[in-house]
Amino acid sequence: MPLYFITLLITTSACSSIDCPLNSLVYTQYQLMTPDGKVDTLADTLTIFTNRVDGNDSVLINRSVKTTEFSLPISYAQNQDVFFIETKDTLYKTTKLDTVTIEKENKPHFESVDCAPAFFHKITSVSCTHNAIDSITINNQDVNYDTSKKHFFIYFKHSN
Repeated sequence: MPLYFITLLITTSACSSIDCPLNSLVYTQYQLMTPDGKVDTLADTLTIFTNRVDGNDSVLINRSVKTTEFSLPISYAQNQDVFFIETKDTLYKTTKLDTVTIEKENKPHFESVDCAPAFFHKITSVSCTHNAIDSITINNQDVNYDTSKKHFFIYFKHSN
């Protein structure tokens, strides 16, 4: 009996647990800012969509209100991501559409052979149209599993 117990103890301690992430997607974090460096709140309704690889539209954020920040997924293999940002005033009378283009480098990230493949990214540039958006800047160019860092500061125009 002691031999059985020792064998069981050795085989169970020899097994290792793999700590793979549950989701291998990474997201870019956006913070709305005012020109004087304070967090901004968008009064307009915010909808964000993109074109998928198959050519269909995909809504990522639908009619968000009082938005101060948001997260968007980033593609694995494409060197460029394009998002369409639509704002509507609170009475749904005025609609503005902007296009945000993100250029990036894709870096394979190895956790373990037992884990799903992952990609991290380095943002190289960002540009946008200027219908509702005044400007967008890169705050942190490295995109990985860390969701506490804001990658972009986005500045919306405000009507007075």
